[in-house]
Amino acid sequence: MAPLPAHILIVGGGVFGLSTALSLSRRHPNSQVTLLEASPTIPNPHGSSVDSSRIIRADYSHSTYAKLATEATDLWRRTEWGRDGRYTQNGLLLVYPDGDSTAKDYTTKSYHNVKELGEDAQFLPTKADVLRAAPAYGETLNVAGGYVNWSSGWADAEAGVRFAKQRLDEQGKVCFLTGQVTRLLFSEKDNQTVTGVALANNTTVNADLVILATGAWTGALVDLRGRAVSTGQAIAYMRISDEEQRQLESMPTILNFATGIFIIPPRKNVLKIARHAYGYHNPKVVPVPGSATGETMNISLPEQGVPIPLEGETAFRTALGQLLPTFADRPFINTRICWYTDTPKGDFIVTAHPSYPHLFLATGGSGHAYKFFPVIGDKVVDALEGTLAPELRDLWAWPEAVDENKFKGTEDGSRSGAKGLLLLEELAKGRKAERKGVL
Repeated sequence: MAPLPAHILIVGGGVFGLSTALSLSRRHPNSQVTLLEASPTIPNPHGSSVDSSRIIRADYSHSTYAKLATEATDLWRRTEWGRDGRYTQNGLLLVYPDGDSTAKDYTTKSYHNVKELGEDAQFLPTKADVLRAAPAYGETLNVAGGYVNWSSGWADAEAGVRFAKQRLDEQGKVCFLTGQVTRLLFSEKDNQTVTGVALANNTTVNADLVILATGAWTGALVDLRGRAVSTGQAIAYMRISDEEQRQLESMPTILNFATGIFIIPPRKNVLKIARHAYGYHNPKVVPVPGSATGETMNISLPEQGVPIPLEGETAFRTALGQLLPTFADRPFINTRICWYTDTPKGDFIVTAHPSYPHLFLATGGSGHAYKFFPVIGDKVVDALEGTLAPELRDLWAWPEAVDENKFKGTEDGSRSGAKGLLLLEELAKGRKAERKGVL
């Protein structure tokens, strides 16, 4: 195992970045590690890792992810990662409706995987069985069957990020900088070897190795067309009563792979409803990274500070009408767009860049990376050392590009909804509908 470089720069202070920093500071104490984050605070209020909750599950149709998630979940359960309310084990209910073979297939494979791993899972072949497992949900629930895994749970996402940052602060081995990266810096000798990054304030940060853990913003720094796309996912919150809180707080999280809708048990009288879908695209024209001729490209990038479109709210109202009918018309107190970095098959990208020496990527979370927070940094460092387990190395290798015009989001059997929705168009439709309503 070759030693890692003396000066390592991690760009991004989310799950991949913080977990990698923790692992590097423990396993390579002689390397000087700097973490550069665009936000002056960690958690970044616009980051995808900052939210009230994330599902912690080993429930995957792919056995390698199921195995790794079991390893991570064990740490959420047994160690300080999950203490002080950062992890709650309430179970996960996966359901599918009649006639959706893709959702049924994903659910069935997932059930068999978690059973093989020794999880406390119970098959629910009928709607009546589903309702017995989660009696708070309504008879209007459109399901044919599913299963419940009582070994699964959920994490307080923002608290987890704060915990990781606090651990790094206490150790004092990682240097934190604030700045917005605009481009990579390359060696003048070959214009290929990465030497650092340039910031929006016209300063630079140099390093022997740059690790991009920049999530949905990565596509502006490295050309990932056909390999990753940023998609916006709808999330909404509503206020509930003390009685409703007591009724729902012990229910399992419900996830319907046919609609992508999931509801995590409420905390502090706030209920969250979200959707794991193909998502919204937000096309922007930006320079092609590394182009010497000023070439541009059109890619989807995050749009910050916008509400969910009417399309998303309508989907939530419909789902609530089935799951919790008394909540269907209740106003949302807040909505937001969470940005995924989707890869064609939902596999992470944890690998050296094939064309740019001294550049490494740790991204491609595809909406399911958070649960791996306690272990993903060690896997990134394994990859840096060349010791990553072959099954993970193959899954997370530099992906083959697919046709970017047909690549609308991850195709792993867990997504739902319309493909190729444009965020700003959908928001405009909502504004138009509001104007018509006023007239």
